[in-house]
Amino acid sequence: MERRRFDESSVLPHSIAVGSGLRSSPPPRPPNYTCRRVQGALKHLASIDPLELCDEAKVEHCRATRDLRSCGRHVQSVLNSCGHASLCEECSQRCDVCPICRISLPKDADRLRLRLYYECIEAGLISKRCDDRLQEKEDSDKQLVADIQRLYTLFDVALENNLVSLICHYVIDVCMDESAVSSDPIIAFLLDEVVVKDWCKRTFNNILTEIQVIYNLSMNALKENLSLFLKFSVKLGGISNVIDVLESSFKGSLSAKLHDLHHLQESILKTKQHVDIMIWCIRHEFLENVSSRHRDFASWRALVSGRKSAAIKRAWPDSISHSEESNGQYRSTLFIEDALSNIEAAEQGDVDDHEEELALAYLQKDGGSLYSRSKIEGMAGCYPFENLRAAVDILFLRGSSDLVVAKQATFLYYMFDRQWTVPDEEWRHIIDDFAATFGVTRHSLLESFTFFLLDDEGALALKEACQLLPEISSPTIHPKVAQVLLERENPDAALMVLRWSGQDGTQLVSLREAVTAVRVRVECGLLTEAFTYQRLVCAKIKEKKLRGEQFQSACVEVEDQSWSWGLWVETLVTEICCLCIRRNLVDRMIELPWNADEEKHLHKCLLDFAAEDPSTAIGSLLVVFYLQRQRYVEAYQVDQKLQSMEENYISKNSATEEVLDRIKSTNHWRTCLVVSELDLFDLLFSMHI
Repeated sequence: MERRRFDESSVLPHSIAVGSGLRSSPPPRPPNYTCRRVQGALKHLASIDPLELCDEAKVEHCRATRDLRSCGRHVQSVLNSCGHASLCEECSQRCDVCPICRISLPKDADRLRLRLYYECIEAGLISKRCDDRLQEKEDSDKQLVADIQRLYTLFDVALENNLVSLICHYVIDVCMDESAVSSDPIIAFLLDEVVVKDWCKRTFNNILTEIQVIYNLSMNALKENLSLFLKFSVKLGGISNVIDVLESSFKGSLSAKLHDLHHLQESILKTKQHVDIMIWCIRHEFLENVSSRHRDFASWRALVSGRKSAAIKRAWPDSISHSEESNGQYRSTLFIEDALSNIEAAEQGDVDDHEEELALAYLQKDGGSLYSRSKIEGMAGCYPFENLRAAVDILFLRGSSDLVVAKQATFLYYMFDRQWTVPDEEWRHIIDDFAATFGVTRHSLLESFTFFLLDDEGALALKEACQLLPEISSPTIHPKVAQVLLERENPDAALMVLRWSGQDGTQLVSLREAVTAVRVRVECGLLTEAFTYQRLVCAKIKEKKLRGEQFQSACVEVEDQSWSWGLWVETLVTEICCLCIRRNLVDRMIELPWNADEEKHLHKCLLDFAAEDPSTAIGSLLVVFYLQRQRYVEAYQVDQKLQSMEENYISKNSATEEVLDRIKSTNHWRTCLVVSELDLFDLLFSMHI
């Protein structure tokens, strides 16, 4: 018989398809797990073959003949001889064979054992309200609903008692097994994964509804319900495991069902992560009893605004206008802005299911207004968060669930920002408890602290950050650390970060990181090292381009093939030139062994600067550059161009006497140098002849 997959929208009754017709039916009170009946029912559930679960879930009616017609009463037991649920208790006493398989029944009284569903009811694992033994025989449509309800109830018992593996095995051994078929249409439907997926969605929605109610309780009530939060977390983890198994059945396909499962999984994981962080916050009473270092929220917000302004002011301008970060992504933002923007950016591909998105939004304390604000202003615009609950809601209900580590790091940043300068004994133990609860390593902890310190404007914060750098420096360190240290006029610390992290070699990085590496070296007076670095990095880029290889790097800028090798050479050489002009190192720079590809950018940079200010000796040093290489014609051409620039500058600008004297002095010195070099060349040429 060919196995077919069911389309839930066309097969499921509407009340089931939307997940509202079948409600969870937990027992009114927790069962007594020391009771032998409870232990027996759970043992039966744990050991049952997944395929038999369908038979146990199906409502069966007695098939014995009574007065020329079928008995039709509910069957609550199975025959020990064959395992069929075919006879009610009364008919089993008067019949000699099973109506289905015709196997003889034993003569003794031990003919029956209770079916699993009713065994769970008797044990208190399923509510008495779910007992259908007193109901009349249903029509086919109602029977399908009843069978699905019973299967869901058994799944609920498994989830409630940490037997999620049973549901996972049901998916693998039953739903994904092409040989698991049945001629019974009801059983055939129960064999399909649509039923399991709908159970996951229904159970998740039920949990979501319960959480929404509890989240709005007072602090004391929240603390009283901590055990319930832990149960929710375990259940959500169990449902997530089932979804993982379901997704594996669609592996390699682009099915709409897989897309639906992905969004359901994303919502479940985000809810679980939110519940887990809420448990921690409730234990610490949302830090309501821990004083903040900020006078009030308005002063904190003003402080962060000042940090943003300071970051913009201290940013270094790009040497060429078409460098990759012209949008200012790295140039003028704080670490916290980058972190929140990255979390928000990762969310863009996961917002197709607006219904589930809004359902999560209503988990927030204010019923979704904070969610709307974060959508309008962006997550970065919501920092600083108004309180700990707002931080939890924005971070853990937005963005991808895959970024939970980044969210935890951002949450730590927020707490450091809230508590730093407060005496350690009042808050350090809270940070340590957070790290222990969520498995945050010491390295990650110090990294978040360092990012906060580098964002802070104070000299004390910078000093403490520099003390932590040796501990956090590693190959995975944020590339922006060296950049910020450089912008805060601490190039030596920036160089040490590059050295300690192993990023002072020629491994491929983004163009922005390469520019930072060059800047750090020049600012530290390591001009030759900066020159060698740019040469080797550009050679590596060129080699990769020629081979047509993809750049194996996490940096989008490196992977983007539109960034040509020529752009890298132009950017890095121009950067070195501009830095040398600023630090008055041009005389040393022109002595370096520039090649033809590099020197054209050097030529342009020095000439452009000379055009802006002819009173400097920058243009004349370009003449020296060519004379040193015995390229007299090019030296003469540059000299003539400089003379034209100087005359043009004098005619168009009302220069002071001091500026005019400098221009004339530089012109005279350069002319004498060129003439003497040309005379020397003539003499040497004559001697050679």
